[in-house]
Amino acid sequence: MSPNPLILELMIRLLSVIGARPQIIKAAALSRTIAGEFAGKVSEIILHTGQHYDDSMSDVFFREMQIPEPAYNLDIGSSSHGMQTGMMIQGIEEVILKERPDGVMVYGDTNSTLAGALAAAKLHVPVIHIEAGLRSFNKQMPEEINRITCDHVSTLLFSPTQTGIVNLAREGIEHSEKEPYTFDNQGVFHSGDVMYDNTLRFREAAEKNSAVLRDLALEDCAFILATIHRPSNTDVAGNLKNILGALDGIAHAHGIPVVLPLHPRTVAMIEKLESQQLFRRDALSDRVKLIPAVSFLDMIKLEAGAVLILTDSGGVQKEAWFMEKPVVVLREETEWVEIIQSGNGRLAGTSAERIREAAGHFLKFPPKSFPPIFGNGNAAREILQVLTTTRWE
Repeated sequence: MSPNPLILELMIRLLSVIGARPQIIKAAALSRTIAGEFAGKVSEIILHTGQHYDDSMSDVFFREMQIPEPAYNLDIGSSSHGMQTGMMIQGIEEVILKERPDGVMVYGDTNSTLAGALAAAKLHVPVIHIEAGLRSFNKQMPEEINRITCDHVSTLLFSPTQTGIVNLAREGIEHSEKEPYTFDNQGVFHSGDVMYDNTLRFREAAEKNSAVLRDLALEDCAFILATIHRPSNTDVAGNLKNILGALDGIAHAHGIPVVLPLHPRTVAMIEKLESQQLFRRDALSDRVKLIPAVSFLDMIKLEAGAVLILTDSGGVQKEAWFMEKPVVVLREETEWVEIIQSGNGRLAGTSAERIREAAGHFLKFPPKSFPPIFGNGNAAREILQVLTTTRWE
């Protein structure tokens, strides 16, 4: 039996562009809600650029979060910003021309985000930006360029926080009261954070199914969780050595284990430092546990069990908040300014002294209040409600 043409006319076809671990996680909330409450109203085509291409950073998240397999995988892999983004634009453009989606949905601030937004905008296909309005106010960060560019070519912008709405207004991107929303008549919405949706959903599953604390012999003791992945931290030898030295100092001074799941980029740089005899892993305290990259459920279990989190990841900063844990940010700025303003996080950069001081403060004075600044855990529904009840083109 052929499909009812009336139903096809009412169905919104979305192309979701993902490529990095955080985007896979964010997309899971939308895919799950599309398949549930919005089945018959929205159909989704998933395109994976291949920006994160190994199992520990990509495939395992599709399996654990039960995300539909991508219809397209560009297998771009790692290369320079320009080459990577250019190859992505070409591949995404071909898929858009073939599939003719009503809109292209992009997430966050990676090269995959930028490529999806540019390919769609140049073909006059509406861009839907999930996690719009975030600003670090540091244009030395590639992610900041990606955010700004993507927001300015989007038709529908969904900000996880009120601060994001204010940031967009400062740049002249304000919500239009008149539909239909277009490239020149943008719709701006405060949706809450889709990552919070996922944390609420998968925390119980992580508690039941993740054995990471048992495997690391951490079930009955306090520990600190750390992550390092940004090129400004991993690819600058002095910065990486400072951070690792600070983790070693914290573990030694406070007698507490520090767990560091290693991003592939971090592994490569540590190996390079060791080959140049600039660093030795075996010189670190036994309390500093360097482990392979972990799955989403294992990461949730680690975050929930930690007494303190140190990270340069925007996503992990938020997950720390969701788990009501203090966070030391291994950067000089953050998009999530509310975490710092609340007193539940501190910026420490790559100074070993500042990192140790911030960690010592939170170990002694853990925060007690975490207001609901990231919504109520229904961001995906809020986004899809807008997509299905407003006019945009």
